[in-house]
Amino acid sequence: MTTPDHPLTVHAYPTLDEMGAAAARAAAPVLRDAISRRGSARLMLAAAPSQSATLHALAAEDIDFSAIDCFHMDDYIGLAPDASQGFGNWLEHELFRRVTPRSFHRIDVTADPEQAASSYRETMGDEPFDVTLCGLGVNGHLAFNDPPADLRDPLTARVVELDLVSRQQQVDEGHFSSVDEVPAHAITVTIPRLLHARRIVVSVPTAVKRQAVHDAVHQPISGDHPGTALRTHPDVHLFVDQEADPR
Repeated sequence: MTTPDHPLTVHAYPTLDEMGAAAARAAAPVLRDAISRRGSARLMLAAAPSQSATLHALAAEDIDFSAIDCFHMDDYIGLAPDASQGFGNWLEHELFRRVTPRSFHRIDVTADPEQAASSYRETMGDEPFDVTLCGLGVNGHLAFNDPPADLRDPLTARVVELDLVSRQQQVDEGHFSSVDEVPAHAITVTIPRLLHARRIVVSVPTAVKRQAVHDAVHQPISGDHPGTALRTHPDVHLFVDQEADPR
């Protein structure tokens, strides 16, 4: 079977806030349409500083969040349940103190990791997300699917070991003071499940992500550059700020 390869257009904006506003405008009508047609919408969320501008702008859109079921794409294993670095906690602070969704299905970081991954597979079910909001890691990862990633992973969520680049990124972004403090394992939603969505909106600011954006657009589709998997989906919108623009 031939893998589809849809061109990935980079939409660049002078500032982070302008990037976030544009990304929110791409996500909002799909959510509103789902609510209008079905009475509810499904939203998959990334948790990272790269997403803050988009989430803040989305919270200001005219959307009935009380009709949206929210999910998140990864979380650490081994942090205290109330740790601020936990991705579920980060989303509570960055988004859910601004809006109240119908539900927020959190990955259970207190459970046995394999059981937590299995439970989250059941929680997500098979129904597509209406919108997946995501970013790209410095190494091109989607969620915590580090290279070489399995672009055809048969599971929808799994326990993974984080590579050194991913762990260093967390230090560089100010979440931890050293690599040794960054958990070595996490639970992540896999790439096929992230892409099982009507629309995917990707927000990638800062100069350190410029190479990852370039690779997602230009490298052959493979797990060596996980961001290239975005090109297998027909409705992906990639937003960057001026610093991340690879052109």
